[in-house]
Amino acid sequence: MHGIGNDFVVIDCRDRPLGLDAAAIGRLGDRHFGVGFDQLLTIEPATDPRCAWRYGIYNADGSQARQCGNGARCVAAWLHRAGALGAGQTWLESPSGPVAAEILDDGNVRIDMGEPRFEPAQIPLDFPEVADSYAVEAAGATLSFGAVSMGNPHAVIEVPDVTEADVADWGPVLQNHPRFPRQCNVGFVHIVSPREIRLRVFERGVGETLACGSGACAAVAVLHRRGKIDHQVAVHLPGGELQISWAGPGHSVWMTGPAAFVFDGNYYP
Repeated sequence: MHGIGNDFVVIDCRDRPLGLDAAAIGRLGDRHFGVGFDQLLTIEPATDPRCAWRYGIYNADGSQARQCGNGARCVAAWLHRAGALGAGQTWLESPSGPVAAEILDDGNVRIDMGEPRFEPAQIPLDFPEVADSYAVEAAGATLSFGAVSMGNPHAVIEVPDVTEADVADWGPVLQNHPRFPRQCNVGFVHIVSPREIRLRVFERGVGETLACGSGACAAVAVLHRRGKIDHQVAVHLPGGELQISWAGPGHSVWMTGPAAFVFDGNYYP
């Protein structure tokens, strides 16, 4: 499956566990020697009684992730196709906590991504207090960024033109900076208008992807908190467009976008 180019292998683990270690997941995720994906998603019985199902998230290198917005939409679409998603909003258990999912009449999927968390300890980020912007020294330069958790850690860098941003070089530099003890996803964003932004994201355990749902939510949260954009924003990523809305502190970020099926198959490890 894919969500605007952010691609996944989705494995039905409702009746039995995944049974693959990190090395096997990495082999399956290799685009030359396996199937290839940005993340692997498992669909499992929920452990939270508030939720209908649980999903797990594994990066292409086999490491586990805490949240994935495009993946959440694909999980909801998969469950809907399987007849296992109720009408209206259904709560799903993600590794970072419950999220609400809803299939809209046009086939798009709407996800409650939860309230953004800006406190450094909750990101986690090694700074003493919340700030609109942080700065670190790295590779002989000063990098300024906003930071937020959307269930996973994000750094957001404003750039004049996202098409010219040096994502491949500066993404891993900030991602692996010691100020982020669990690394981070790094978004490069430029503001087109108060209701439109363009974004590229360098993801943990993957590299640059065509889209990152939680990264789109993080960029909107950081920029809206700075007063630079409206509460309803179109986010253009290399793979397509997401609609993100955030009414401000005390409210969840809502993400709306497509989820597409590519092929089905069986895997014999």
